[in-house]
Amino acid sequence: MVKHSLQQVKQRFGIIGNTPELDRAIDVALQVAPTDLSVLITGESGTGKENFPQIVHQYSKRKHGPYFAINCGSIPEGTIDSELFGHEKGSFTSATGSRKGYFEVANGGTLFLDEVGELPMPTQARLLRVLESGEFIKVGSSKVEKSDVRVVAATNMDMVKGVEKGKFREDLYYRLNSVPIRIPPLRDRKDDIPLLFRKFTGDCAEKYMMPPITLTDDAREILKSYRWPGNVRQLKNITEQISIIEQERVITIDIIQKYLPYNEVGMIPVAVSQIQDSEHKSFANEREILYQVLFDMKKDITDLKQVVKNIMEESGQHPASYDPSPSDMQSSSVIPNDHTRVSVPMKYEAPPKKITINKTDRNDIQDATEYEESALSISEVEKEMIAKALERHKGKRKFAATDLGISERTLYRKIKEYRLES
Repeated sequence: MVKHSLQQVKQRFGIIGNTPELDRAIDVALQVAPTDLSVLITGESGTGKENFPQIVHQYSKRKHGPYFAINCGSIPEGTIDSELFGHEKGSFTSATGSRKGYFEVANGGTLFLDEVGELPMPTQARLLRVLESGEFIKVGSSKVEKSDVRVVAATNMDMVKGVEKGKFREDLYYRLNSVPIRIPPLRDRKDDIPLLFRKFTGDCAEKYMMPPITLTDDAREILKSYRWPGNVRQLKNITEQISIIEQERVITIDIIQKYLPYNEVGMIPVAVSQIQDSEHKSFANEREILYQVLFDMKKDITDLKQVVKNIMEESGQHPASYDPSPSDMQSSSVIPNDHTRVSVPMKYEAPPKKITINKTDRNDIQDATEYEESALSISEVEKEMIAKALERHKGKRKFAATDLGISERTLYRKIKEYRLES
């Protein structure tokens, strides 16, 4: 196998930096390129992941074959299967003719699937099959097609968490992750920041025919200490802004601070709308959080009723005829048939002291009680939660049921009960 110089590879693909983590990523790409193993490239948005599939392709035996880069997050869910695997005429409403998919036209070459974590679950199953056997079926066809395609995937999401949440197939993850390549974020490449800044300012000066800008020592240190949530893409944007807007060509610390947004995305405190529950669900506002709490409370109450009913049936009492007396309320245990003691503490409290309330206060309390009962009716809350979930997922009951934490069958029954079919 020919040993390629890292510096030559960097110059060919425009990669700037000498950080060991970056050099390691390039070296792994070069080592895996001559093979047909699947590659999964991970890294934050803006780190330059798109360069590495090109390295894998250009230094492989497929370099003379086709290369296609597909952004899986930009293709609608309803057409993603057609885009990747093709379709036959008449397979759906707008299919006026047959069409080849990327796996067919990229035969003998490389297919780069960017944002692979955004693929819907049915498409993931199709992708797994073509990776394992090289076989796929067009939409609307029953004929098995063969394809010889090298797949390189990339994502900025945590795939392990995606698998744990059920958003990504575990078997597909391990199939794609034959050789992992991690691209370090810019905050871990502090010594590369001045090099990148110099490259971007030189490109901007050449493009717009103006003198390049330079940094003072203090300004350079500020750049290196900044977190860069947008990574290399953000650094390039800020460099171009300064080059175009500032008349002064020597950039001081005062100037550079005006262009570094310390409230950038990813750096601000967590807002109320970003609060997540135990299942990591996110809600748009405080009201939806309250709805979810009440919805969960209703489920807890239903479960508690069932537990009490079971205990009473085991103790020989019929739930419908049970009338608790003071002696029953002072009792703290029930002995079921299997002689297992279940402690149910119940405290009898004396009635509260009489409090005098005038007519005005009584009317205010009554109005407040009526408002609270109407606003926090569990049935109304449940109905509105279901309606919002259906709206949020555009009527897709499977995803709405997952969001609400109930089964599709229960959701279907609730939709009929609350007349939400439309």
